[in-house]
Order: sequence, then C-alpha cells, then structure tokens
Amino acid sequence: MGRAGTALKTVLEKYEISQGRLATVMGIGSSNVFRWANELRDPSSETVLAIIRGLYKIDAAAAEEFKALYLRDLDTEG
Repeated sequence: MGRAGTALKTVLEKYEISQGRLATVMGIGSSNVFRWANELRDPSSETVLAIIRGLYKIDAAAAEEFKALYLRDLDTEG
C-alpha cells in the first residue's frame, strides 16, 4: 500500500496544498484525501487520474511532480 499516497503526501507538503483544498477542487470529502495521503487506503486508478486533474487546477507543477513520483515508483516495482 502507499505508492500513490507517498507521492501525494510529498507533493501536498512541498507545494503547501492542504488536503482540504484538494478535496474541495475534486468535489469530495477531505477524509478521502487524508486516507490516501496517510496510506490508510490506496486510490483506484480512476481516482489517481482525478487527483492529477485536481492538482492541475491548483498548481500544474504539483500535478507534474505527482505524476513523476507515482510513475517512478511504478518503474522500480517488479
């Protein structure tokens, strides 16, 4: 568990984006973002795309970094 969560937490902290702000932009409850960022639950692949779209609305650089971190971690598996 946690590949997306680790990337998300890193990006939210680096770009000073609150979990609540991302949740608002995504149209979801902040408890969902909390669970992902704290690796309590993994987002689905569709949700990862929604996270990227939400981050783009806030800060394109944050969205790009999230994608890079997430995909880099995929490259190191298996």
